[in-house]
Amino acid sequence: MLKVKVAPSILAGDFARMGETVKTLEECGADYIHCDVMDGNFVPTITFGDQMIRHIRPYTSLPLDCHLMVLRPETRLEGFARAGANMATIHVEECRENTVQMLRLIKNYGMRASAVINPNTPVESIFDAVGDADMLLLMSVHPGWGGQRFIPETLEKIERLRTFCICAGKPELDIEVDGGITEENVKDVISAGANVIVAGSTVFRSNDLKATIARLRGE
Repeated sequence: MLKVKVAPSILAGDFARMGETVKTLEECGADYIHCDVMDGNFVPTITFGDQMIRHIRPYTSLPLDCHLMVLRPETRLEGFARAGANMATIHVEECRENTVQMLRLIKNYGMRASAVINPNTPVESIFDAVGDADMLLLMSVHPGWGGQRFIPETLEKIERLRTFCICAGKPELDIEVDGGITEENVKDVISAGANVIVAGSTVFRSNDLKATIARLRGE
């Protein structure tokens, strides 16, 4: 069975204390730091860019997993690589027919490469990325803001993607799921085949971050 990893989303954190926040997340057992980058165009919300990554990089040794909800992500990759991002995730919806090319470009910048699809995008749209991706992400809410409810139909998409990965000879490829994951539904997400859990509100609303992260991992 694949190791389950937890990637708290700093979108739900206190932006005025972000350095301290990522340091605390590492101390509490997080595996990745999930960074939701929104440009106000691909999604309505604006969050932060590579400058935030540069500022939090000295506070943690954890991989910074940057989810680029932006137009023309290829123009942003160098900045994130220089800032210290370890992984860049790009949207299939924005890459159109160039997802594989984009994944290779990310790797050329020295980062791990991931692709993501929105809830309304067929899971088959990401199958072409399996051979070149280090991880694949399925959105289980509509991107743009936190605190949404998990979309149940995501479970079937996870199962289909994991089955395809196995058939394609990449059974250990990380499948990440982002949006609405709680301590109550995380077991279903993991049972469906996901092994990287993004959680924002669930972690940051907790009175015991360490215990919550452990429970999300299934411990």
